[in-house]
Amino acid sequence: MRLLRPPPLKNLRAFCVAARHLSFKTAADELALTPSAVSHQMRELEESLGIRLFDRRTRALELTSAGRMLLGEIAPLLEALDRSLAQIARRHRRRTLRVLLPPFFASELFVPRLASFCSEHADIDIQIDTRDPRPSTHPITADVSILLSETEPQGVQSAPLFSLKLVAVCAREHAPLVNRLGRDVFREMALIVHRTRPFAWHNWAEEVGLEAPEPKNVIELDTMFAVVRAAERGIGVALVPSALCSAWFRSGALVQIFPLELATRDTYFLVNRFEDADRPEVKALTSWALAQFAANDER
Repeated sequence: MRLLRPPPLKNLRAFCVAARHLSFKTAADELALTPSAVSHQMRELEESLGIRLFDRRTRALELTSAGRMLLGEIAPLLEALDRSLAQIARRHRRRTLRVLLPPFFASELFVPRLASFCSEHADIDIQIDTRDPRPSTHPITADVSILLSETEPQGVQSAPLFSLKLVAVCAREHAPLVNRLGRDVFREMALIVHRTRPFAWHNWAEEVGLEAPEPKNVIELDTMFAVVRAAERGIGVALVPSALCSAWFRSGALVQIFPLELATRDTYFLVNRFEDADRPEVKALTSWALAQFAANDER
């Protein structure tokens, strides 16, 4: 039989609370109502259903068989409804941040530390874009960017993180050869070159006080990850960013072969648009990123 007028949802909720406590007074405290208001809602519910749900005794309240049956049917439905409503509310309250990152920065620094941000900001979703190997401008498709640039980006809010410094490295198994040959090692091993920095080895040699290396052969690669992986696999010696390769050094996969750090003119900048600066999710990420990465070259 279908009820002509289904009981109000608030009465069903009040019934579940009162049935759980077997006390209108305790239910009233939980529902922020008066005991008389709860009692009135229960009488309305009983009248609308045409059944008695409670046995009201002088000092006790008991469920009737119909009350126990209703509680068993209604309580799980209300719990499921509350879960669904909360899930929908969370989903619509969620905020999404689009972050543009250089690929190697993303894989070696940003992503390994991202768990701390996610644990503090579970309501913020992150979309990471690493398609540009060396982003130098803040695109309209990003909310926050980390750019590698010789000069501070203009027309946006920016903060310097750390300067890019390069160190010479090789695989761990080649370290004894480097120690034995010293600067002559370049005649015995391949020189790994990043395509966007074709003169980095020449600049490094000038800083060390050497003539330009005359390597056994040259391996040119177009991503920093490929450069690092080639060095780690023993293909040759490479110049890699020291701040971004700390995990490779700690694991022993790479060994720095000369003490010099080659300072480049490039700096990593944290960037967002001025009009986005007060968005809570942008403020949260920029504060976290500054704490994680600012002055990273001093750590």
